[in-house]
Amino acid sequence: MKNIDIGLRIKFLRKQAGLSQEKLARKIAFDRTLISKIESGKYNLTINTLKQICDGIGVSLKDFFDFEY
Repeated sequence: MKNIDIGLRIKFLRKQAGLSQEKLARKIAFDRTLISKIESGKYNLTINTLKQICDGIGVSLKDFFDFEY
């Protein structure tokens, strides 16, 4: 899975949860611009960062990766 794929998955799940980038960023104490960079594939995130984002969105890491194109 490439950075852009991960970013698009985050964006999809964030929108599905009814969260703006700003709301998600505040919820997990990130800067909104970082969320934007992650979603556009311009930031290499760690598994810990991904876990924080998933927690903020309300999905498990398993559910994050459990989808089909």
